[in-house]
Amino acid sequence: MTDRAADGEDLRRTPTGDLVRQLAEETSTLVRQEIALARAEVMSKSKKAGLGLGELGGAGIAGLYALGALTASFIAALALLLPVWAAALVVAVAYGALAASLALVGRRQLQENLPPTLDRTEKTMKENVEWVKNRKR
Repeated sequence: MTDRAADGEDLRRTPTGDLVRQLAEETSTLVRQEIALARAEVMSKSKKAGLGLGELGGAGIAGLYALGALTASFIAALALLLPVWAAALVVAVAYGALAASLALVGRRQLQENLPPTLDRTEKTMKENVEWVKNRKR
């Protein structure tokens, strides 16, 4: 923001038309800046939420590959000590625990970043309102 007429005496000498024009320019600049800040904040939060969704997708794919590649070998190894059905059950529980932990990490990412809120924009808007109120005095 420019400070064209800093003290009250200069403001009293400035024609009303110039003051209205200055107010319109400053308001327009302020609105553009707030919109740009809101856009940047939404983009930032959306990218983080996208990472959380990617982690959930990765968890699903990793779970499927792991199940396909390792299940048979683990069951075969455990089948030397246990009945085949018990060996299969042990392996399934282990993979389930892995998938649950990956899903919890992805869910936490989503909860932290959704819905995309405009915290900084809201704060600066309040500051701008206070600035305008103080400027009137």
